[in-house]
Amino acid sequence: MPSTDNRSSDYPIRRIAISGASGFLGSALAARLQREGLTIQRLRRGERAASPDIAWHPDVGKLDVAALDGVDAVVNLSGEQIARRWTAKRKRAIHESRVSATTLLARSIAELDHPPKVFVSGSAIGIYGNRESEELDEDSTLGSDFLAEVAIDWERSTEAARAAGVRVVLIRTGIVLNPRGGALKKMLLPFKLGVGGRIGSGEQWMSWIALEDWVAAVEFVLAEDLAGPVNVVAPNPVPNADFAKTLARVLRRPAVAPVPAIAIALVFGEMGRTTLLSSQRVHPRRLDERGFQFAHSTLEQALRAELGSRALAPGPLESSPSTRSAR
Repeated sequence: MPSTDNRSSDYPIRRIAISGASGFLGSALAARLQREGLTIQRLRRGERAASPDIAWHPDVGKLDVAALDGVDAVVNLSGEQIARRWTAKRKRAIHESRVSATTLLARSIAELDHPPKVFVSGSAIGIYGNRESEELDEDSTLGSDFLAEVAIDWERSTEAARAAGVRVVLIRTGIVLNPRGGALKKMLLPFKLGVGGRIGSGEQWMSWIALEDWVAAVEFVLAEDLAGPVNVVAPNPVPNADFAKTLARVLRRPAVAPVPAIAIALVFGEMGRTTLLSSQRVHPRRLDERGFQFAHSTLEQALRAELGSRALAPGPLESSPSTRSAR
């Protein structure tokens, strides 16, 4: 099996500022980079932050810009949580928490005498909207629902940095798998109790990535000469019904309790319809073309690694690791 070490021995990034560094994704990224000897400066909300961290208050447009001068990279993962029932107020917070923070960072970067080499800014595969079984890559047309519009505005908010000559990478993240956070954490209890199952018809595609591979992909785009949108998903998306069966098999539980679409709509409203019932069959074309090595290219591999389950022989839904990532 080929090595999955995606870092160049001549890694050009040594000092990185990260917004959202206390969140599910940001904390994993910061911990990995620190273990590798890089200096991490966390953007912390408030008027003061102990060095080397940086104070900012994006809600009112405040940032200690001078503290960013000379950083090699900025990674922007700031944003209000999406997985709650949406009200008009909640939707404004989801939009503004991403757009205001990103705009502030991009404009601040553009003002620096010594700007970073790269600005990696968060985005999401929700930008494609609900596309059923259509195969999507970075050149696909964009959606028009609420999450797609949020992601489009989120990506546009980086423009000041790009116009100043900074390399901007827009990481369109899929469903990140790890039991400590995100969608998988919410799924585990019902599946462990034997009451998990497909959602709705189960035909909606899920584009996922193991947390380990997500962190490695962000490191990869920091070092590589990539700019613009990059889909940060594994090469093998699956329908929701297959996801449920695979998770149940890994946990050695049945998957016999489907959740009707009408129940999702009643309990979660627009949020449930747009996230749990929406379908995006997304492929990591740009990562694939650049030779990124996935440690976990199939869903069962990823779940067993992230959940620490004892390996079993592959079941009927899984075959050998995808040849797309074997180089």
